[in-house]
Amino acid sequence: MAVQSLPSETDVLVIGAGPGGYVAAIRAAQSGLDVTLVEKDAYGGACLNVGCIPSKALITAIDIAHDADHAGHMGINAELDVDLAGMIDWKDGVVNQLTGGVEKLCKGNGVTLVDGTAAFTSDRAVRVTQDGTELGSISFDHAIVATGSRPAELPGFAFDGEHILSSTHALELKSLPDQLLLIGAGYIGMELSTVFAKLGVDVTVVEMLDQVLPGYERDIARVVRQRAGDLGIDFRFGEGADSWEETARGVRLFTVTEDGDRSEYPADRIVVAVGREPVTDTLGLGNTSIEPDDRGFVPTDDQTQTDAERIFAIGDVAGEPMLAHKASKEGEVAADVIAGDDATLSSRAIPAAVFTDPEIATVGMTEAEMKEAGQEPVVGRMPMRASGRALTLDETDGFVRVVAHGSTETILGAQLVCPDASELVAELALAIELEASLEEVASTIHTHPTLTEAVMEAVANARGEAIHTLNR
Repeated sequence: MAVQSLPSETDVLVIGAGPGGYVAAIRAAQSGLDVTLVEKDAYGGACLNVGCIPSKALITAIDIAHDADHAGHMGINAELDVDLAGMIDWKDGVVNQLTGGVEKLCKGNGVTLVDGTAAFTSDRAVRVTQDGTELGSISFDHAIVATGSRPAELPGFAFDGEHILSSTHALELKSLPDQLLLIGAGYIGMELSTVFAKLGVDVTVVEMLDQVLPGYERDIARVVRQRAGDLGIDFRFGEGADSWEETARGVRLFTVTEDGDRSEYPADRIVVAVGREPVTDTLGLGNTSIEPDDRGFVPTDDQTQTDAERIFAIGDVAGEPMLAHKASKEGEVAADVIAGDDATLSSRAIPAAVFTDPEIATVGMTEAEMKEAGQEPVVGRMPMRASGRALTLDETDGFVRVVAHGSTETILGAQLVCPDASELVAELALAIELEASLEEVASTIHTHPTLTEAVMEAVANARGEAIHTLNR
């Protein structure tokens, strides 16, 4: 339990104990600074409590059940009994272990923890309240805002936890609906639709654009879309959610196209997965020199500093890309700058992953982005159907693609859609960060049989030297 007697002043005040905030607090304390961390909900933030960790725990458990139930061609025949409530309890145990570890790490590094909500009263002080009761004020030399984000609502679709669910609500269901509607085919919508489809739920996804995973290259999205179709997920593209009504059975969703055509879909529940918005409404930013942008995010420079000289902002509240690992790195940068180091955040090699089936991972530039920048790229590709390890895993959909500078052969980007893409991308992120060449990665001996060989082959393919796939 965090302390409830507030310090009157502190060197560094951190608001929010998510993957950005707690990392910033620990790093600042390790530099010898007096650090106070204020958290209004749960240590670990959205990522550990209602996002990254619980969703990936459920994806793992559900994949085990689904794979076992579809392994007859391997000579494996199993009669499954999936206990969703037990699955949720296991997921909660993973979350509790990690969030408890965050609190212990902070205390072990000398960080003062305060349960409450911090709101700025000036550029140098905050007022802290708890359940409407004022605990007192804290003045600071520097502050780091790390309040994160929350699921965005659609007008007319306010989350009620019964009929209209956020991603958080969806991860807490103790019983399965027969029919589920998801609004949005972005990464959250695709992860959740896959999870429920594998559990036997009849899933329909409504997306106003013309493809899944808007923002990703079409050939990558196509692989995930095909697998989702195999799972029985029904997609309704070009339709926007207009309104809904409660029915005797559950809900009815009404959609409309750009041409005004209307459709309706019955279901038990609706999950709205249309993105996330920054949490700034409790911060009292009007009492500071900070001016949020038109979407509510807090603008920062490459040292995470805001318009207020002594206030920094990190993680989702500071804008895209909204990634936990980016937040953690920003937390380190903010703490180091406050401690007097000349640290900056490099955006050249920030990987991103989507835990769909198969997984997606990207880092650096795409071929199209290089051409738009006036550079001539060279591209290498390795299909997973040519990977021995992928065949032994019975997971041969997708590919690894590497993009490099045409003349220097410096690796500048990679896109993966394949099993364990979230793990494989680390090698390519390191290559980009170190400005490695195609030859350097291709000449590195990779373990056989592994999926990492697909990275080696894609790099070699870019040089016209691949062995296990035809060179272009």
